Amino acid sequence: MMQYQRGFVAAGFSSLVVLAALIGWPDQARAAQGDRFLSRVRQLTFEGRRAGEGYFSPDGTKLIFQTERYPDNPFFQIYTFDLVTGHSRLISPGVGRTTCAYFRPGTNEVLFASTHLDPQAGDEQRREYEKRKNSSARRAPWDYDEDFDIFSCDQRGRHMRRLTDIFGYDAEGAYSPDGKLVVFCSLRDAYPLDRLGDKERRLWEEQPSYFAELYIMNADGSNQRRLTNWPGYDGGPFFTADGERIIWRHFEESGLIADIYTVKIDGTDGRRLTDFKSMSWSPFMHPSGRYAIFTSNKLGFQNFETFIVDAMGEKQPVRVTYTDGFDGLPVFSPDGKQLCWTTNRATMESRKGQLFIGDWDHQAALAALNATPPRGTPEPEPSFDETPKTSWPNSGPPKVKPGLEPAITSDDMYEHVVYLASDELEGRMTGTAGTRQAAKYIAARFREAGLEPLGDNGTYFQEFPFPAGIELIPDKNRLAVISSAGSATELLKVDKDYRPMSFTTNAMVSGDVACVGYGLLIPEEPGKPKYDSYEGLNVENKIVLAFDDVPANLDTDERIRWMHYSSPRYKAKQALKHGAIGFLQVTGPNTPGAGSLFPLARSDSDAGIVAASISTAVAQRLLDGTGMKLDELQSMLDDGKIPDHFSGLRLTTRIELTTHLARKEGKCRNVVGLLPPIGEGRIADEYVLIGAHYDHIGRGEGGGSRASAGEEGQIHNGADDNASGVSTVLELAAFSAETRKKAEGIGQQRGLIFACWSGEEIGVIGSTYFARHAPCPLGQIAAYVNFDMVGRLRNGRLILQGVGSSPGWPKLIEKVNIRQPLALVIQKDPYLPTDTHEFYPAGIPVVSFFTDVHDEFNRPADDADTLNYAGMEHVARFSRHLVTELAGNPDRLSHTSVKRATPDRGAMGGRRIFTGTIPDFAAGDVGGMKISGVQGESPAQKAGLIGGDVIVEFAGHKIGGLEDYAVVLRVLKPDQPVEIVVRRDDKELHMTITPTLRK
Repeated sequence: MMQYQRGFVAAGFSSLVVLAALIGWPDQARAAQGDRFLSRVRQLTFEGRRAGEGYFSPDGTKLIFQTERYPDNPFFQIYTFDLVTGHSRLISPGVGRTTCAYFRPGTNEVLFASTHLDPQAGDEQRREYEKRKNSSARRAPWDYDEDFDIFSCDQRGRHMRRLTDIFGYDAEGAYSPDGKLVVFCSLRDAYPLDRLGDKERRLWEEQPSYFAELYIMNADGSNQRRLTNWPGYDGGPFFTADGERIIWRHFEESGLIADIYTVKIDGTDGRRLTDFKSMSWSPFMHPSGRYAIFTSNKLGFQNFETFIVDAMGEKQPVRVTYTDGFDGLPVFSPDGKQLCWTTNRATMESRKGQLFIGDWDHQAALAALNATPPRGTPEPEPSFDETPKTSWPNSGPPKVKPGLEPAITSDDMYEHVVYLASDELEGRMTGTAGTRQAAKYIAARFREAGLEPLGDNGTYFQEFPFPAGIELIPDKNRLAVISSAGSATELLKVDKDYRPMSFTTNAMVSGDVACVGYGLLIPEEPGKPKYDSYEGLNVENKIVLAFDDVPANLDTDERIRWMHYSSPRYKAKQALKHGAIGFLQVTGPNTPGAGSLFPLARSDSDAGIVAASISTAVAQRLLDGTGMKLDELQSMLDDGKIPDHFSGLRLTTRIELTTHLARKEGKCRNVVGLLPPIGEGRIADEYVLIGAHYDHIGRGEGGGSRASAGEEGQIHNGADDNASGVSTVLELAAFSAETRKKAEGIGQQRGLIFACWSGEEIGVIGSTYFARHAPCPLGQIAAYVNFDMVGRLRNGRLILQGVGSSPGWPKLIEKVNIRQPLALVIQKDPYLPTDTHEFYPAGIPVVSFFTDVHDEFNRPADDADTLNYAGMEHVARFSRHLVTELAGNPDRLSHTSVKRATPDRGAMGGRRIFTGTIPDFAAGDVGGMKISGVQGESPAQKAGLIGGDVIVEFAGHKIGGLEDYAVVLRVLKPDQPVEIVVRRDDKELHMTITPTLRK
């Protein structure tokens, strides 16, 4: 995982993963979320704005569900989803609203409710889009559209037949187990409205669902008859598995409290199953007939969870889900071994749910129900292990087995990792003998697999230059302060009084010194004036003196705006632009770290101006003769305004400054191989790029090490980061090569380029070089699939990053995840701190595989024996299906241009403020920054934050994710308390946190 993203190095701004260390870092794996009686929980649907109400086919091989994914229609449409192939198919006409679909047992038919016959359906769609533009518009939970009717068709959407044609809402239908009957909900008896009395008319206007009742009809729509006759809504009905009863939800007259009931199909023997005094709804009976599952907001009006209750309603219901987000509309598979439900836990955004599925533990559910007290008594605290049961792949090192095979196996992956993460390769730092050995190993595996060389001069190696370090040459650096009379010269000591900046040019300059305050040039923005430190000053042929950072007394909003222009390099460039010949910067008395000299970066390019960092004592020496003290000068600028008399400040000293840094250039190599395209045609002129970086951080001497006490200087073997990713690429290459050898008549196939990069840890240098010197036009690369740290699969959780780079990724991921299921976490941001960095801006859709951080990250403890090899094999098989789809699908993924959530921070300063929060990288889009924990004795712990909190506001700024949090964090002042707002258990908590300066 990259340590310094290219373009951020000059500012000292690390990648998001290293940024997490700035915020905090976990000392142990975070606690798993709890879903009782469920294991192998995973997301099923990914495509579209939302999806829900998934019902199984009688044989359990398909789902029928509603989703907002049809083009130019904001409303649900009905699709089927094959649980074997991952193929989805549109069933409904694509016009108007649809809802509540169901398979008809013993036939090829389905039913659903739709408004597509409404002549105004198209206008309704357009009006809905307009409503959604206004985020403050009130949204009704459901529209009981009077044009809803129930239709049946075959499973390809053909032979459409209307089953209900009475005016009024007819929907929420379900077939009986023998396929002969349909139970449904209707508001038909409220019409015509002019026959309603005044009280009923008011009820209709406020709560039309009050008039909803249950009806039964034959499967062909004949013999429609009413089943219920209660005041208040009756709906969401289903038959029990034996076909003898119906289970549904009934709302009392207020419309706020609902409970679960069952009744025989003739309307007799009614049973009430729940009495939560809350909204309990969406019931579904287990195929055993012994209990039902349902949804309730018993724990909070907006907090919907699922519960089970015995079929007689005699026992207190038992809670099932304990995970953040809406959990509802649960449905058992026909064999009772799986549960499918709708949840927004992946995003935490309302009205953005998707279908999830998990394996159901029937016996554990029965045992819990047997142990629960009678209905109406207080529910005891559950005594269960909150760590979910798991059958996800998880195994340590397999037995060493010599030789490799074309199939994807954990044995082969272990063999790759054992070599790449061995002490022999000494941590694979870019440009070292260890990387050369690793490159030879990778090339040998490519050759064995039969890949064509795609490197330089017919080899697998693509050589690239990289900055191998900056060395200060003391004897060649000189700073002399010359008195105003020119009679005395004071020589200063390098590394004590001054130090060249990493971006300095090697030269000697001499001249007068001009103070430019903070040296900032902030452009004007709407409602915000510009700020120009050079206004009224002539610095032509002078050496400028500037304060580090930005004025101390700016409010947080302005500090954020100004910090984007505050890096030393950016300030030096502004000085050069105004005619200066040299640049000096001082960390002033009012700035944390006062007087400290800027450290030399590991690499930086020449900015074209002689530049040095100086101590406060030297800065004060330069002010001698002005009558101004350094702290007074900084204080008069700290309100963000430049006093009129500032331009009259005249320094009477001259200096001579010589800087000299030795910038070393090294050579390293990418390893690149090719499986050529197959056939003739458009896609045979394209390629899929599959890559991973093989370098790591050596003994930590180049920075980025998280070595614990006693581990300093030891070899950082980087088994997960990123021998795991390289082993995945090698297995995919061998498998793909063998598959193409055996395949006959497979039609056109895109070429596959397999690349293992070096230089990632020092700024994605190898992959950047490839992108700029690619062996084919970048426009021919249809997608890039990256693997960076895939060796620690835990509870089946695989993070797919960069999915927002193409609207086609969710559909493809949805399909592949059926074939090789994993508990996927989708992260959309395509601006990633890894080797996708150069490809996404070039118009290439990217996706990066990641199994999350861990305590051994960037420590010597990241060894081969710590990885989950069964999990790695599972991830590789998942990616095999993905790559196969990318190679053969005639439809190329389109590229989405995503604006960065925050401005590019390459120009920001290098301040390191600390809170001790530990980001949860696997949380997805949760409407804030979720944390998995806090460091002990940190500001976050002292403030009262705990794992699971979602930070939604920080120092008065809304937080949408880690980047928002980081931007605000960097501009705060250490040791000054600010308010932080977190979401915890559907409540917002306001706390006070006091950030500190990281030591």
